[in-house]
Amino acid sequence: MITGNYIGPDNPDYSEKFHEACGVFGIYSNEDDIDVVRLTYFGLYALQHRGQQSCGIAVSQNGHITGHKGLGLVSEVFTEKILDRLEGKIAVGHTRYSTTGGASVEDCQPLIVRYKDGQLAIAHNGNLINASKIRLDFENRGAIFQTSSDSEIIANLISRFGLQYKNFEQVLIETTKTIEGSYAVVIMTGNKLVGIRDPWGLRPLCIGKMGNSYILTSESCALNAIGAEFVRDVEPGEIVIIEEGTLRSIRTDQDKPHSLCIFEHIYFARPDSFIDGASIYQSRLEAGKLLAVQHPVEADLVAGVPDSGITAAIGFSRQSGIPYGEVLIKNRYVGRTFIQPTQRIREQSVNIKLNTLKFEVEGKRIVIIDDSIVRGTTTKKIVRMLKEAGAKEVHVRISSPPVKFPCYFGIDIATKEYLIAANNSIEEIREIIGADSIGFLSVENLLKCPIGAPKDSFCTACLTGRYPMKVPAEMDETLENK
Repeated sequence: MITGNYIGPDNPDYSEKFHEACGVFGIYSNEDDIDVVRLTYFGLYALQHRGQQSCGIAVSQNGHITGHKGLGLVSEVFTEKILDRLEGKIAVGHTRYSTTGGASVEDCQPLIVRYKDGQLAIAHNGNLINASKIRLDFENRGAIFQTSSDSEIIANLISRFGLQYKNFEQVLIETTKTIEGSYAVVIMTGNKLVGIRDPWGLRPLCIGKMGNSYILTSESCALNAIGAEFVRDVEPGEIVIIEEGTLRSIRTDQDKPHSLCIFEHIYFARPDSFIDGASIYQSRLEAGKLLAVQHPVEADLVAGVPDSGITAAIGFSRQSGIPYGEVLIKNRYVGRTFIQPTQRIREQSVNIKLNTLKFEVEGKRIVIIDDSIVRGTTTKKIVRMLKEAGAKEVHVRISSPPVKFPCYFGIDIATKEYLIAANNSIEEIREIIGADSIGFLSVENLLKCPIGAPKDSFCTACLTGRYPMKVPAEMDETLENK
């Protein structure tokens, strides 16, 4: 759980949120006995952790693309009746949090558009840092946009380059040359399924196979959910095109340093996923172990904040020898606290979402592990809940470094203003949240955690201020483009 913090203004426009990466899924089948729509539905279920604001599925049948999308969870947006009317051999799905674009049906994905060469459906995970510039250029030429999402910009670029190049592969190459930022994109035409990953590899995308059917998805956990075989990750700067049951690859700009978002390992990805060859579960377990070495403490019980703090808490317990236990019970039928309209309601939602096990807490020294602190309000609330339940001491340990800088690549940290670590020392953070002690994992130790991945292959910009690419001046409040 990303625990929000710093005390923000109490108005309906303020949202204590740390937006997650979206989830994309696509499948191309030549087999009559494979229901691509329901497989996409189950794939989105497995990717629900990546986006709970909206979802959608588009399907191609004999070259014609139709779809359904809406606000809410996969189980809320789709019914058996809706799934029954969606038929085809190619499908694309999306689960979304809006890092760019609003919370409206129009901005839900996949985006289905019609242009000179037919129809397209686009599902995008990431954030284009030159989106405003490209949009303005199109608008100055008379273009009209129906949404506020980056996906429509990609669609317009494909349409524009489609006027210049008859070869669809060249159209895709020119599009990738134009867009900048993070993107894992799945595109469906009437007869093709396309996957594109940005040259830095900031956002994950992998390839799976089920019989003669190919799958593209954000995480390998979605392949496990439908019984598909993992083939490989899409490489940074690679375009894969699936057509007539075959997959071909186009290698484009691949001279950029590999910079997978480190928060995929800290928080975004599901523990049972593998990304670029590294196990998310092992990464979080190792983070907990290193955290116990870096910030030891005498205590009676180690516990994790459900759900994303649990694996690191197990690692901390194994390394330290302090017993692991549960002290917080999560109500899994309550939505994310940051989607509530006011700060007061958000704080009340924490009480509904998390409850303490008083008999496990009372009279004990508790080490509570979480994956990160962004603003800190929820962390403060948890510490208070534990102490009200009778905890003798509450020691907070965070399995990532302090978040100090904005992210422009798909995580909604647009300003330092509400980042607690950007405005306070570690000791001041401890005082604000009311903990007896606090410790963060260092950047050096964090980069040791993804087993099998080079330590210099991650984007750590929100932790270090070192960005993998030059950020437009109008976006960059850190002035530390590197």
